[in-house]
Amino acid sequence: MKYKPVIGLEVHADLKTKTKMFCDSLNDPDEKHPNINICPVCMGHPGTLPVTNYEAVKKVIMAGLALNCKIAGDTFFERKNYFYPDLPKGYQITQYQKPLCEGGWLDIKGDPSASSGLKRIRITRIHLEEDAGRLQHLPGEDYSLVDYNRAGVPLMELVTEPDFETGLEVKKFAEELQLILKYLGVSDADMEKGLMRVEVNISLMDNSRSTIDYKPVFGTKVEIKNLNSTKAASDSVDYEIKRQTELLEAKEKVVQETRGWDDSKKVTISQRSKEEAHDYRYFPEPDLPPLKFTSAQIQAIGEGVLELPQARRERFRRQYNLPDHDVEVFTVNKSLGDYFEHVVSELLSFDKFSHLEKPPENENPKLLKLAANYLITNFNRMVENVSAEPEDTKVTPEMFARLIMFIFHAQISSTVAVGVLGEMFETGTPPDKIIEIKGLTQISSISELQQSVDKVIANNGQAVEDYKKGKEASLKFLIGMVMRESDGKANPQMVEEILKQKLK
Repeated sequence: MKYKPVIGLEVHADLKTKTKMFCDSLNDPDEKHPNINICPVCMGHPGTLPVTNYEAVKKVIMAGLALNCKIAGDTFFERKNYFYPDLPKGYQITQYQKPLCEGGWLDIKGDPSASSGLKRIRITRIHLEEDAGRLQHLPGEDYSLVDYNRAGVPLMELVTEPDFETGLEVKKFAEELQLILKYLGVSDADMEKGLMRVEVNISLMDNSRSTIDYKPVFGTKVEIKNLNSTKAASDSVDYEIKRQTELLEAKEKVVQETRGWDDSKKVTISQRSKEEAHDYRYFPEPDLPPLKFTSAQIQAIGEGVLELPQARRERFRRQYNLPDHDVEVFTVNKSLGDYFEHVVSELLSFDKFSHLEKPPENENPKLLKLAANYLITNFNRMVENVSAEPEDTKVTPEMFARLIMFIFHAQISSTVAVGVLGEMFETGTPPDKIIEIKGLTQISSISELQQSVDKVIANNGQAVEDYKKGKEASLKFLIGMVMRESDGKANPQMVEEILKQKLK
């Protein structure tokens, strides 16, 4: 490839704290009324003094430790001076010279042909600052409105090295970072709500002249903003690589500028040129003391960093022998994964093999895979439909485990099981009671099944003929008709065997 993409990210994440960074105004991203969570401090009124929110400091240190960063034992805040309507003080309290965290990394799934399958993205720095407010531009009007609810909210900024080469890598990094921040409780990292924002810096390096005097020769850098999802970040990078390549191939110049992403047209759009760097006139914040931490204090904060997403993936594969798809679902949807672990605990407490030192080969893995299937497909759909968390539903892990045992031991069919689960979800009734009251136990009596099979064969002559001519799909149709005839209570494996015997 003639041109090599050189891509770095700046990621901002609003921290999950009760109050703002330097005052006691509420930090509530769900507040819909403008300018409610404000006070003289975050509005920059004369004579007010900021006070550091140490919970926010602790959360950034936790993020830094989780991302393998070196934590600064001695640092301070600075003022970044610029004037914009959403910045009430006329400056932003931030960090520049000495960030809280430096020199970390995060491994993501990279080129599948690579030996490890992972690619290391280096993290330059993570620092702490306060967020700005929100501007609302009204269509057709010549003025804008400002909501200062977000002004002063604790904000973590993470800057990477230019280690990305594709939109897919950017997407995977952003998704994994989102997961880590959620696992830590550092941020809800919801991009649609603006709680996490990704900005892309991208240029193309000409491989034919990539170095001069052993120094890399980078192309002209373009910044992409207004990215409200990881997919938008990925798509914008791929589009920008294509756009810049076409310009260079046509012997045209790439303009240094800031571009936005139009999600409907799937293109980047020029917003403003960026010919010169701003002079922000950084200087130490005179109203705040320096931040100092001992190694013991940092270690104590690190003890709050529990199991992270990648460690969870590895444990779920090893401990539960689940396929990668299931592992990923239970990692991304942490609450569903936690519920699964509670179900497993219940299953193993009354499974017929749990007392054995060595259960029959593949029995427990089959049982756990069955539980995972019903959780991921049926139960999770019900949970999402009511916008709840699994543990908040009427279906306790013990009830769910009992339902799985009924299915596993062929006491009810899968069709019946889905209906029973639905009733459990609606009423909180245990599965055994539902099955008993409604008489849903699976029919395994050969004589009863033969009667149903004979009736279906007699009423579906065309399907019978088609099966005898070699059409296997007709057998599935006939099995389905028997299941209907028995109200879903027939044992499908036995039905299949009986049909095959009768249709020889």
